[in-house]
Amino acid sequence: MGYEPHVSIDLHIHSTASDGTLTPLEIAARASQIGLAAFAITDHDTVDGVHQILRNGAPKNSHYLTGVELSTGSPEGFPCQGSLHLLGYGFQPDDLGLNQELRRLQEARRNRNPQIIAKLQALGIDISVDELETQKTTRQTGRPHIAALLKKKGVVKTFDEAFDRFIGNGKPAYVDKYRIDCRQAIQLIREAGGIPVLAHPALISPVRPWRLEDLLREMKRFGLQGLEAYYPEHTEDQTRQFLAWAHAYDLLITGGTDFHGDIKPGVQMGSADGRFQVPIKVYEQLAARL
Repeated sequence: MGYEPHVSIDLHIHSTASDGTLTPLEIAARASQIGLAAFAITDHDTVDGVHQILRNGAPKNSHYLTGVELSTGSPEGFPCQGSLHLLGYGFQPDDLGLNQELRRLQEARRNRNPQIIAKLQALGIDISVDELETQKTTRQTGRPHIAALLKKKGVVKTFDEAFDRFIGNGKPAYVDKYRIDCRQAIQLIREAGGIPVLAHPALISPVRPWRLEDLLREMKRFGLQGLEAYYPEHTEDQTRQFLAWAHAYDLLITGGTDFHGDIKPGVQMGSADGRFQVPIKVYEQLAARL
């Protein structure tokens, strides 16, 4: 599928406010340049980038949605590796309850970093918290920044190698983190006036067999309102299945590239590898619900 400007959207983008390499304003400028009809910055556990866009104004030729990506625990009965990721769209970014929880999540990230660094040091790797802090250009750092530092120091050759060898789930320098309860996260987004959406469902990794459709049904019971069906790493069959489930359970459909800039060099905003596209009707249906 070729990329067509002005009919495509991207509702999953990360900026320097979390683990992307472009600032929110650079993202807005690029969205305008490539002709995205709509976009959302969905940084991990922060709305700092959202505020930057709102202060400076979104491009006049692009619709803009407030966005965030929350790391949540999995519901009881659905254990999975790592976090479930919940996207929120169209919420009020100054909502008190949402911001209190975001501050708690950010503090958990900050507390986690020294523990990961200590494990890397125990493995004989010359790395320090001071190095991590001096290289950061954002208000929060996490594993992607540690991976970038490991690559910079020549410990690994690629970003992915850092996760595969050292800091990924189950690896020797992995440290688990605090996660907000899934039901609570859904409620917080809804109470802030937004739409909660389950992100990239095909990437969810159960630790024992359970059906993804059953998880979706349970999260729908919690108040889930959408499913990210369009995602570059979904196969065509998976996308068709997710679209069918969204229809069956009256869930809104969303999609995006999960753009991170240089951290994911093969993923371009709006088009991923050049063949990916999210139709504008996805934004129109979201906007109508909001």
